[in-house]
Parts: sequence; structure tokens; C-alpha cells
Amino acid sequence: MIRNHIDIAILGGGLAGGLIALALTKSRPDLTLALIESGEHFGGNHVWSFFASDVDAAGAALLDPMVACRWQGYDVHFPRHSRRPATAYHSITSQRLDAHLREVLPAHALLTGTAVSKAGPTGLTLEDGSELEAGAVIDARGASSLPHMAGGWQKFLGQVLRLEAPHGLVRPIVMDARVDQLDGYRFVYCLPFSETEVFVEDTYYSDTPDLDRDLLRSRIADYAIAQGWSVAEASREETGVLPVVATGDFGAFWPADEPLARAGARAALFHPLTSYSLPMAVSTALAIAAMPDLSGPALAKASRDMARRLWQSATIYRMLARMLFGAAAPQDRWPILERFYRLPEPLIERFYAGRGTRADTLRILSGKPPVPVAAAIATLAGGGRPLASLERRA
Repeated sequence: MIRNHIDIAILGGGLAGGLIALALTKSRPDLTLALIESGEHFGGNHVWSFFASDVDAAGAALLDPMVACRWQGYDVHFPRHSRRPATAYHSITSQRLDAHLREVLPAHALLTGTAVSKAGPTGLTLEDGSELEAGAVIDARGASSLPHMAGGWQKFLGQVLRLEAPHGLVRPIVMDARVDQLDGYRFVYCLPFSETEVFVEDTYYSDTPDLDRDLLRSRIADYAIAQGWSVAEASREETGVLPVVATGDFGAFWPADEPLARAGARAALFHPLTSYSLPMAVSTALAIAAMPDLSGPALAKASRDMARRLWQSATIYRMLARMLFGAAAPQDRWPILERFYRLPEPLIERFYAGRGTRADTLRILSGKPPVPVAAAIATLAGGGRPLASLERRA
């Protein structure tokens, strides 16, 4: 049973909420916590991957118990260019996140199958009507709709395929864009979990959030056939529809006087172009765990300040998102990514980690753009193809 009064309630047991709970438990074992998740398991049904260069030593230590696979290097393939960067690549799974939370936190602090109907900075009401008082509340329940932002969507369906013979992959394929370019920039992502087990994800940078599961399943089957793989079964499946932010109004998204702390996608703490949230989830968890004042007002201010700093520093990534969605026709977006993967490897590492420098920006934008020059100029001036609203209506 959850206690009637605790120090911190974390709403949402996904990656962001789970990492905050783990970091706080390690740094402040005196605190009473509650991690409240509406689903039956923490972490949902996901694989999260990251480059070793995305996190520092403290971040790597936080993630290490949940890492399911590690590889030295990865591959990318485009119609006119392939590359094998040497950066180490790691994957963690929702199953390992769930198991590690149950190992580290006391049972009374972990609630699954529990929906929250109302949340405030110092308390919440559960769907069954029971109430809980807390010194602070952090809302990490995700955000499928961003009404104050525009851009496009990264959407995908992935399956773990068990094969009848070894697949032959020794490292991940982070992008294989040699496939038909349909519904925007399309690529296939592969993680070789064992000699005969591979996670294959069909991914799209699309103008719409629509996801045709049966169609994507058939395209994964076609990709497996093209690789010469004989599939015994698809043992697990996951889907996602993530926002790619090209422009927006941060002040409207998160007013300065809002009293409730946020984390994860609900705080827009993700890379605006890749929709990549793990590095930000790690840094947020470590920053919160190091705070001397964990009151509701202090956490609300600190979490908004973190999100605002990321928004301000991510201007270049939103600019590139505008180029991707505003300057290129959907089937002609792949040259932008192909050109990017011709740049120096340290720049690519900083890009994914969200630590790009001014020199990186100049390097990315230098030379002939991989889209029509007139369209590039128009897009950066505020014109170009119209951008989709990131508000999703049920």
C-alpha cells in the first residue's frame, strides 16, 4: 500500500520517471517515494538505445544495470553512402527497467495499474478517489499532444524476429535508407540481440501521425526476405508516434507560473529533431537527485528551467527539422540525413547528445544544401511547405 503522505510522488513509470526514482533512491535513501504507473508494468513495451557518448560516467552508472546489449560501432546505409562509425551503442529494455525498479525500490513505493485523475504540486487524487499528500509531485506521464508546437512526426513499428538461421549482423544498423521512400523519410533500424534474434523497426519522418500497423508489418516481412532471413516468429512488437519539433512557443507550452514539476516528454525534454529522450532523461534524473531543495516549488522551477535551457540551446535542431519538413518533398528527405552522415564523427556524437557547438552549426549548414536552394532559403525565412501542428485530437 502507498503511504498517505510521502516526500515525492512521481507520476508515470516510463523512462523519465523511472530514472528519477532510481537516482533519488540512490542519493537520498531517507526520502519516501511513490512511482505511480497506469500500465501493468514500468517502462511499457520499449527498447531505448543510446550512444556511449550520450552520457557521462554518472549517467552510464545509472543506466548500466538495465543495459541488455552492447555493441562497438554501428552501420548506416543510404542510396549513395554507407558508413561504420566506431561509437559504442547500447540498448536497454522496459523489462530490465521494470525489474531493476522492483529490485531497488521498496514494494510500497511502486504502484502499477494505478491511474491519476487529478494532480497538484503537493498532492494527487487517484482514479479510485483516494488521495495522497506529497511534499512534491513530478509529472512524467508523457505527452502525445503538443498544441503549441509544429513540425512533423517520427513514427515506427518494430518487431523482434526470431530467425531459423543466423542473420549475419555483428552490429546495429541505425539507419538503412536504401528502402523505398514512402510517407516521408523512411529507414529501417536493426538491433542484433543474438545470432538468430534481431529487432527490426520500420521508421518514418512523416507529415502525419497515422500508423498503419498491418502495412508496416508487411514491410518488415519484405525487408527480412530481402536480407535473406527466414523468420520463425515475431516474438514482440512495439509502436511509437513521436513529435519532431520545428517551431513552437515554449512560454505557451509551459507558463512560468505553473506550479507542477514536469519531466520527460511532458516537459519537452527530448531532442527536437530525433525525438530522442534518453540523454535528457538521464541528465534530468541526476540533476534532480543533486538538488538540496526538493520541495514542490523548487522542483517546478528547476524542471522548467531545465526545459527552457534545452529549448534555447536546440535552435539549430529545430532549424534542421524545418529544413527536413519544410524544404524537401517527403520522398526527397533522405539526402539531408545522407549528407549529415558524411560529417566528422565527433560532430555526429555531439549532435545526438544535444551538445552541438556553434562551429558544428556552421559545419552542418556549410556547402550546397541537400535540398533546392530556393526552398531552403524560403524555409529558413519562415516559408516553405506548411508544417503540421503537433496537437493530436482523440
